[in-house]
Amino acid sequence: MNDSNYFIHEDPWRIFRIMAEFVDSFQTMSQAGPAVTIFGSARTKPNDKYYRAAVAIGKGLAKHKLAVITGGGPGIMEAANKGAMQCGGKSIGLNIELPHEQSGNRFANVPIHFHYFFARKVCFVKYSLGFIFMPGGFGTLDEFFEVLTLVQTGRIPQFPLILFGSDYWDGLLKWARIQMRDKHTFISANDMELVTIVDKPQEAIERILDYERRVGPPAATPQAFA
Repeated sequence: MNDSNYFIHEDPWRIFRIMAEFVDSFQTMSQAGPAVTIFGSARTKPNDKYYRAAVAIGKGLAKHKLAVITGGGPGIMEAANKGAMQCGGKSIGLNIELPHEQSGNRFANVPIHFHYFFARKVCFVKYSLGFIFMPGGFGTLDEFFEVLTLVQTGRIPQFPLILFGSDYWDGLLKWARIQMRDKHTFISANDMELVTIVDKPQEAIERILDYERRVGPPAATPQAFA
């Protein structure tokens, strides 16, 4: 079978695998209740200050009956799941197999496994009322800009977008202000206000709780995925 015939025959059947992945994950996630997604590097070690901060954030959110969602892997994801589990909260890990660094962590008491990146990304956004971005690599930046774009374009509500660690994020935001906003006007003047930088776990937690008090939990189906 040549390549063109392979795609003609295989792609229609792949739709069923995609559908099954959405059905299974939606069914589980719809029972989670109000939740917050925490992104960050899979390579962060337990003795790192950001690992410890992620544990504290996970604990704080769980104490306030908020589920914690992560990518289910090691590093920052493990830390946030660990904090949530230690406080008896829902600790959700949306795991996807990667060649070098991704494997499911043992602290996710609600593990969900994905084959498709895009299905996993939908679940991050669909079931969260806020997002906390710890320091990380390309994957973390990918999630940050994707969620930021959904908020900027009005595809999802203006959820809290919290960057943890000013020493890590300040340079990126300075570049965005100068190059994207001031020099080239590629973004609007108030777009930078969609993001908040914090340096203490409690600051991140309080911003999430303040949003929940003001707005309430997200609707079952945010408009981006209606």
